[in-house]
Amino acid sequence: MLAVPGGTFTMGADEGGEQDEHPAHKVTLAAFWLDKTEVTNAQWSECVAAKSCRPKSDDVRRKHPDFDGPQQPVSGVSWDDARGYCAWRGKRQPREAEYERAVRGDDGRRFPWGNEPPSHDRTVFSSGRTEDVGTHPAGRGPYGHDDLAGNVWEWLEDEYDPYAYRRPAGLTSEGKPAACPDIMAALDELRRNHQQGFTGTNPIPDECEHSIRGGAYNFDPHGLRSTNRVHHPGRYRIPMLGVRCAKDPTR
Repeated sequence: MLAVPGGTFTMGADEGGEQDEHPAHKVTLAAFWLDKTEVTNAQWSECVAAKSCRPKSDDVRRKHPDFDGPQQPVSGVSWDDARGYCAWRGKRQPREAEYERAVRGDDGRRFPWGNEPPSHDRTVFSSGRTEDVGTHPAGRGPYGHDDLAGNVWEWLEDEYDPYAYRRPAGLTSEGKPAACPDIMAALDELRRNHQQGFTGTNPIPDECEHSIRGGAYNFDPHGLRSTNRVHHPGRYRIPMLGVRCAKDPTR
């Protein structure tokens, strides 16, 4: 794991992307630790062998046998699977604000490596398969983490709140979403107002889904931007979605 320092940073953007990325606002977080890489198949297999995790999706394994290399990122795991794995390691899932903090640092960069557009020496995108973690050092984030953009999306602890950035200051200043009933009210309002594009190209959820971040091997370069917010139901076990874990500092 590598440390991400505490501090105040800019989360979100005032223009570009989707409406759920607006507005830019200041968020203050405590320091935390974050896995240097995405969890690998080899690491996940240790948890399976200990009978503390279930194997990755059989469907993903069958359709994507070339995703099973020991140092490729594990995918085909649900939110509960990912949460359980992190707990088994004595860790937790990162929050959405923590993930963006690890990507953007103090300078508000557009991508983990800076403001230059994605390239294949920096990350895995517009491709048909994942690659071994940590093999694109030119794409490391401001605190040394690998694959914060591209390779696989990563499950986060938070429920996805489309209005997270316009909530009362007590929530926005800490980068926290609202509670599920308030999230559902926001989603219902978006549907009533026919604002499908507010959350991007995925359908407006009809349940409290979970935030995912980081982009994936099959995504276009624009979608790898630091502020991009995506969401899926926690039960999904799909080939482009994995995990990395976080941990609070030892006191």
